[in-house]
Amino acid sequence: MAQISLNLKDIGNIKVEEGTTAYEIIEKYYSDREVPIILAKLNNDHIELREEIHKEGNFEPIDISTTTGNRTYFRTLQFVFIKAAYELFPGCKVTIEHALDKGIYGEIHKEKALDEEDIEALNKRIQEIIDRDTIINKSRVTVEEAINIFDSYGLEDKLRLLRSIGKNDVTLYELDGRYDYFFGFLGYSTGVIKNFKVIFHDPGFIIRIPSEEHPKEILPFIEHKKLDAIFRETEDWLDILNVADVGALNGYIQNGNINELIMVAEALQEKKIAYIADMIQERKEVKIVLIAGPSSSGKTTFANRLGIQLRVNGFTPIPISLDDYFLNREITPKDENGNYDFESIKALDIELFNENLRDLMDGKEVEIPNFDFKLGKRRWSGNKLTLPHNGIIIVEGIHGLNDMLTNSIAAKNKFKIYISALTQLNLDSHNRIATTDVRRIRRIVRDFLSRGYGGETTLTMWPSVRRGEEKNIFVFQEEADVMFNSTLVYELCVLKKYAVEELKKISKNSPVYYEAERLISFLNLFKDVDVSLVPSNSILREFIGGSIFYRY
Repeated sequence: MAQISLNLKDIGNIKVEEGTTAYEIIEKYYSDREVPIILAKLNNDHIELREEIHKEGNFEPIDISTTTGNRTYFRTLQFVFIKAAYELFPGCKVTIEHALDKGIYGEIHKEKALDEEDIEALNKRIQEIIDRDTIINKSRVTVEEAINIFDSYGLEDKLRLLRSIGKNDVTLYELDGRYDYFFGFLGYSTGVIKNFKVIFHDPGFIIRIPSEEHPKEILPFIEHKKLDAIFRETEDWLDILNVADVGALNGYIQNGNINELIMVAEALQEKKIAYIADMIQERKEVKIVLIAGPSSSGKTTFANRLGIQLRVNGFTPIPISLDDYFLNREITPKDENGNYDFESIKALDIELFNENLRDLMDGKEVEIPNFDFKLGKRRWSGNKLTLPHNGIIIVEGIHGLNDMLTNSIAAKNKFKIYISALTQLNLDSHNRIATTDVRRIRRIVRDFLSRGYGGETTLTMWPSVRRGEEKNIFVFQEEADVMFNSTLVYELCVLKKYAVEELKKISKNSPVYYEAERLISFLNLFKDVDVSLVPSNSILREFIGGSIFYRY
């Protein structure tokens, strides 16, 4: 058999027989690594370890300290979990739902409610399957064959998805006789799972694994009661809409009922915004509303719509932009790499901001600065404000939940709102849609349409954006008085055509090519919805244009 040359990362050049699997290379040259290796990269392509090598090039192991590796590790554990659950609880239904404190929440629907003893039994059975180091097989089957398999399992959600995607065949994975479909790579065998924990979280469970930042350990679980509650509210909304998965959503489009779905989805959000305005009205001493959330949450549109509802309640909203309180460029703090850290709260003139807020609340006239981003300097242009007797200040920005921002304002005078796109819709019961994917797609579309940035630039910047969010936003989310979920159940059907067009421009040599391909495959599972059906006051308009609140 012919031999081919490979340049192994950290090892050097080797020769292997053509057809050698990536797994065999990992076992021979990288078996001493402490962090589990779950994939490989050949040249610029991510490959599963079960794949045979038929071309020369650069070979690199991918472990769980990378985003792609970590996702694959979880997906592999998820298959083991599903296998264990169906063995322990025949006839049950497993749903994998949403992220919660570095873990994934889900539920097992069965006759007797899930309890601590069930979780103990699950952990034991999962470990038994891991210890057997069973190979996970992969095969390409026709859609009809897949439909027959999932019909025998009684998984209607998978049948809806398969019938709506318009494909002739599909990839299935098999573990000891159990078949499943997963959107993404899986590990070679169950033995790759070295560390996991399943904990009880009434009424369901949370699967926890090591994080990218801490690949050798599982960090303690931290309760997020408000975030948990907003996910449950979103689940209730999906029940009202009768849309739990992408197959059901595609069904609305195919049946011509999408316009009604859009109107109800938008009405649910408007009702929640009105409810928040009522909460503010009930707190008689509130003078400042602080709105914070991660990138592409729809903060600007939400702030405008909240302002309208506050007017209905008799208030006069006075918006103030935190962008105008940036320090002059030369005194802006820098990060560990020596770059200006514009996302740090210390990049803002907190002293002046608090002084202006206090003066406004005391009935004084205040001149608000304007920041010139081109010059990197503050300007004074006579922008003067006073707060009327029924006035309420609206502040929107990433640091709104951090008390350092408003350190001189009494808590009774502040109302804090956390907004994010918290996805609850699933591809099917075993394949969740990551919240970060929805926000990334929103930002790709907005950056291209309104700012002239290509999809490659947006994807390249995203890890930095995420680090800033982890540091400046997520740690304060439970400080909010109320949370608002800006996700719209139909939005990916609208964003799809814009995002795919941009993502297809990314070349195979790009470091974000694999991620672009993954997002394209993901978006292609959704049917298209015409942009004309999106209301002009929708949060979605912030990303696709046509908003009544501002122009691109």
